[in-house]
Amino acid sequence: MAVRAVRGAVQLERDEAGHMDEQVGALLTAVLERNGLTADDLISIWFTATPDLHSDFPAAAARKLGIIDVPLICAQELDIEGAMPRVVRLLAHVESDRPRAEIAHVYLGAAAALRKDIAQ
Repeated sequence: MAVRAVRGAVQLERDEAGHMDEQVGALLTAVLERNGLTADDLISIWFTATPDLHSDFPAAAARKLGIIDVPLICAQELDIEGAMPRVVRLLAHVESDRPRAEIAHVYLGAAAALRKDIAQ
């Protein structure tokens, strides 16, 4: 079993805790489903949020999905002029038999514009 990294992102419509839970939950669910993973396959997840998001920790959405024994961390993205606002990104380290080229990176909604080269 190999260790793989899976990327993903979602742009929030507004900075509200319930909306963040919903959107980050949808992103994490899509990452798992599109890669044939379960919570047991997760090693760790890094979440980042743009500096304009203050309502909650993105990792709280993972905990609400029942991912409780996986190390999670949140950090703030760089505040770059012209960057897409209200974006939560994730980098999940997983155990998977899939070749690296078959890992599905998930960019939902408008966040697909961030990585057109790998968004699926």
